[in-house]
Amino acid sequence: MLILVAVLFGFVVGSFLNVVIHRVPRRESIVWPASHCPHCGEPIRPRDNIPLISYVLLRGRCRNCKEPISVRYPAVEATTGLLFGAAAYEFGVSLALLHALVFVSALISLAVIDLEHRLLPNVIVGPAALVGLVLSILANPAGWWIYPLSAIAVAGALLGLALVYPAGMGMGDVKMGGMLGAFLGPYAALAVFLGALLGAVSGGLLMAAGKVQRRSALPFGLFMALGGLISLFAGPQLWELYMNLMWG
Repeated sequence: MLILVAVLFGFVVGSFLNVVIHRVPRRESIVWPASHCPHCGEPIRPRDNIPLISYVLLRGRCRNCKEPISVRYPAVEATTGLLFGAAAYEFGVSLALLHALVFVSALISLAVIDLEHRLLPNVIVGPAALVGLVLSILANPAGWWIYPLSAIAVAGALLGLALVYPAGMGMGDVKMGGMLGAFLGPYAALAVFLGALLGAVSGGLLMAAGKVQRRSALPFGLFMALGGLISLFAGPQLWELYMNLMWG
């Protein structure tokens, strides 16, 4: 029952994240006006604002102007719902679950915005990092110092890379690295490593397919978000596997 509730709640949160993803890069309010079609401006009726279901019933088009609705909307809703369900299964009813849901929501927003705009907005990264730090400390008060230290260490390491190679990494990536540290503690380093690995593999495949050039910029925030999700659900297990492979 908890997992089902989490999935349904995730669908609703995913609908809100779509508003954040669309409006924040445009510096628009996420509260007002109410949801509306980006093409014709017509307010979206309540019956047309049901996550996933309305998209299917409308056949992916606005009821008023018939312009296509981006597939990103149901994709974000479905992804959020599934990840919320996975978090409920992994963490159960606990403070760790709230911590995971906030983290997942922030990562999805940042990943999609970075993919579409090559941007990691401070208005998302900053508050998310602060909330993550508070929740991490509440969940582990004895080791409270681990999280601010991890945030500073990861952000500092990425800042060094950005100064050495400014074309490949921006300050948004640096700040997001700090956010990962606030949520994941030392496993943030694993998240960044996995993000770099995923980015390198994806870049190589895209170059082989002729989709990008050698010096084309890739949205590193997207790959760090993927690394963050993997570390959230499997960080300790991956680290133990690595140590066993290295040291037997």
